[in-house]
Amino acid sequence: VQLQASGGGAVQAGGSLRLSCAASGIVFNSNTMGWYRQAPGHQRELVADIDSGGAALYADSAKGRFTISRVNAKNMVYLQMNALTAEDTAVYYCRSRRDIGGDTWWGQGTLVTVSS
Repeated sequence: VQLQASGGGAVQAGGSLRLSCAASGIVFNSNTMGWYRQAPGHQRELVADIDSGGAALYADSAKGRFTISRVNAKNMVYLQMNALTAEDTAVYYCRSRRDIGGDTWWGQGTLVTVSS
């Protein structure tokens, strides 16, 4: 299983970034895909996830600013992040969880740095 996250970078507060995660080695449409983040000195936390049917769940901090989406035919999941703030600075990880059985895989992370 490989989850290849990309799209991180440095942006000024108020800016936008779009993260992408390419999945391989899984039956993509049988997995819930998610984005998590970990800031320095903090635990990894859920940002958003999306199930195989397209139902999305967002952390309160992401609601109204971030949008998670997936394209099952391409084994891709995206996170559109708008109105970024310094508090969004973190390493963002893509995660896959199999709907039956719960097996979980993590990508390598992509760094997002927001300057105020």
